[in-house]
Amino acid sequence: MKIVKFILSLLFGLLFINAGLNKFLNYMPVPEPTPQELEIFQAIEKLQWIMPLIGLVEIIGGILFIIPRTRAIGAIVILPVMVGIVLHNYTFMPSGLAMAIPLLLINLWMIIDHRAKFMQLLQGN
Repeated sequence: MKIVKFILSLLFGLLFINAGLNKFLNYMPVPEPTPQELEIFQAIEKLQWIMPLIGLVEIIGGILFIIPRTRAIGAIVILPVMVGIVLHNYTFMPSGLAMAIPLLLINLWMIIDHRAKFMQLLQGN
């Protein structure tokens, strides 16, 4: 089970590192947006800082997720981005849920797997 967890964590982390780097380097093709998506993307472009921030969170979270010692914090860092991805796919591109849902489940698995660490934080001293 440890090998499966490492392989899934490695692939998950590399996927997010790649997605984050793409926000800075724009090397992956983007499908033609729907009119609704285009409207959202135009609004996001007005907030010039949001995409670099998301890219940075994806890169940092992906790196943390790969390293077993920092995987718990990586899972928490990536969670809001992952929820946004699932909601975006649910709303605009339901076919993308085939990839988004398993990724969300991997993310949640790692959070649940490290729940003892989070409980220590919630309990205080």
